[in-house]
Amino acid sequence: MYSTLRYNFLARPLRSLAFAPRRRIIQSSICADPFQLKGRHSNIFTAGTRALSTSCVRWSDRKTDDVKGSPATPPLRENIYTIPNLLTVSRILSCPVLGWSILHDDFFLATGLLVYAGLSDLADGYLARRFSMHSVLGTILDPAADKTLMTTLTVTLAMKGLLPVSLASIIIGRDVLLSLSAFYIRYTSLPAPKTFSRYFDFSIPSAEVRPTTISKYNTFAQLALMCATTVTPILPAQYNMLLPEMQILVAVTTVWSGLSYVFSKDAVRIVSETRKKLPPL
Repeated sequence: MYSTLRYNFLARPLRSLAFAPRRRIIQSSICADPFQLKGRHSNIFTAGTRALSTSCVRWSDRKTDDVKGSPATPPLRENIYTIPNLLTVSRILSCPVLGWSILHDDFFLATGLLVYAGLSDLADGYLARRFSMHSVLGTILDPAADKTLMTTLTVTLAMKGLLPVSLASIIIGRDVLLSLSAFYIRYTSLPAPKTFSRYFDFSIPSAEVRPTTISKYNTFAQLALMCATTVTPILPAQYNMLLPEMQILVAVTTVWSGLSYVFSKDAVRIVSETRKKLPPL
């Protein structure tokens, strides 16, 4: 017991001496000059700022590399005021005059407008390919002009009794269904925000229509039938012998082409900007 008491008595001064330097250091740091503390804090803040700026520069470099390495995205807007598009619009605007000429038995004027429609169709396609004037709006306007011309001829010729009503119903019914589908696809593919003004702003591409192979043959067959029917009143009677066979061919290809738009995966291509997500730091 005496030894234990002696050990405790002797150990306390040694412990106090051992912790004395540490206590002095703490007291000296607490009682240090405020300007010295401010300098230490400023050094710490400067080091943290440098580290943060370095990390931001690395992140920005990584973002730039990702954007450069990403595939090219289509532009948000495009130039729609091109010569091919103007020719296509002029073909659409000539359709009311064409319908009026057929209803008033002016088949010479109707034939001249049909010739102009064919030549302008060839011209806008050649200019778009030769001078790289392709546009998403052009892929919509060109088939729209063909359908407007075809609808005008179908309705007016059926009203004059030169075209069967059953065939006219098949052609018009398919075109109406395709037009409603085009309005729906335009709304679903339009980038946000979906507003009324942006919906009818055709400089904002959203979807590209690609005609199927059977649809091209059907368009050619319909144009051939309508042109032959239009010039029938001004030609001799022996040139009208092939009209029934042409009407059957148009009826079959019209139904076939309408189904091809439903089951084809390449008929409509959605045009949208895809942004690559940045990897986490």
